[in-house]
Amino acid sequence: MSRGPVRNGTAPRRPGDEDDICPVCKSSRYLNPSMRFLVNPECYHKMCESCVDRIFSQGPAPCPVAGCARTLRKQRFRKQNFDDIQIEREVDIRRRVSQVFNRRQSEFTSLLAYNNYLEEVETLTFNLLHNVDVAATESLLASHAAQNARNAGQDSASASADLSAKREAARRKEEAEKREREGDSDAAAREGVQKVMLKKSTARRTAAEKAARLAAASSGAGDIFGSSNNGSATVVASDPLGYTIKGLKPVPKPETERPYDAFGGLVPLTLQPPQYYTPTDTYENPWLDNARSNPATLAGGYDLREYYARAMVEAFAGLGCFVGDEKLHAQAQAAEPEKEVAAAMGTIGAAEPARGHVME
Repeated sequence: MSRGPVRNGTAPRRPGDEDDICPVCKSSRYLNPSMRFLVNPECYHKMCESCVDRIFSQGPAPCPVAGCARTLRKQRFRKQNFDDIQIEREVDIRRRVSQVFNRRQSEFTSLLAYNNYLEEVETLTFNLLHNVDVAATESLLASHAAQNARNAGQDSASASADLSAKREAARRKEEAEKREREGDSDAAAREGVQKVMLKKSTARRTAAEKAARLAAASSGAGDIFGSSNNGSATVVASDPLGYTIKGLKPVPKPETERPYDAFGGLVPLTLQPPQYYTPTDTYENPWLDNARSNPATLAGGYDLREYYARAMVEAFAGLGCFVGDEKLHAQAQAAEPEKEVAAAMGTIGAAEPARGHVME
């Protein structure tokens, strides 16, 4: 096998060999296989690790690559993850933008408003990638990041709620798999019932969302970003530079903290009004006579009225339970989801002709 032509005693350079040469010290990986290249996200100029230690160990310094005057710091140098430096830069920019503009679909009134928000975020990302209005875009990112910092408590609460929901779903899935492995037929049947209920609830939610989207579409696209015809207003988040996020749902006000209740909202037995009996101050019982006169019983603050109330509640516990009324109540609760689905489907059926008339 013949080799390529040799000029001045050196082999011809292959495509990609220039990427293995440090632009500062001109060292080649061919002569030093252990040489590592690092990049800085300020300018993405690649240089070897020895040049980084030599130039930036004393503190910040300008980039040594000709034509670049950016000030670089040693702690920001890192190993390049992608072979193409443009892909490396795009991934970093998208990560930085997503950390600032991190709204979820559940925070918007409709899918159209959320898609418009994603399109605006993609426009900002495009400007940074292709150096279009970089100064204005960077100032917009900084101001929006400051606004997010003021709302960090609410965002962290929603994120923790989402994380708790995901953990709960993972725990239920793990328990279901464990029961299936153990061959518990009863548990599998219960799991099947839960899946059917989940499908019904998902169908109801999907029907309600579809009805809301149809209603929003019939009222006009412009109403999604402002107040609708029925008087319900959407939230418009803005920052000092004039950038607005349209179509956000109103944020519910947090509930005021209630005073601490040692009983957890339950009424003590001694304070509950009796329904089937009339309590008295004393009851004839030899043990109660001894307890009323024994200092050891009363020294710790024990009150015999607690015993009276508990004994009377246990004696009359079953008088307020009516099985027939409970069955009727359970049947009414089971019929409510079906009524909701029927109402949602009726709303969709009424909105479809109106939408077709508007499209015509």
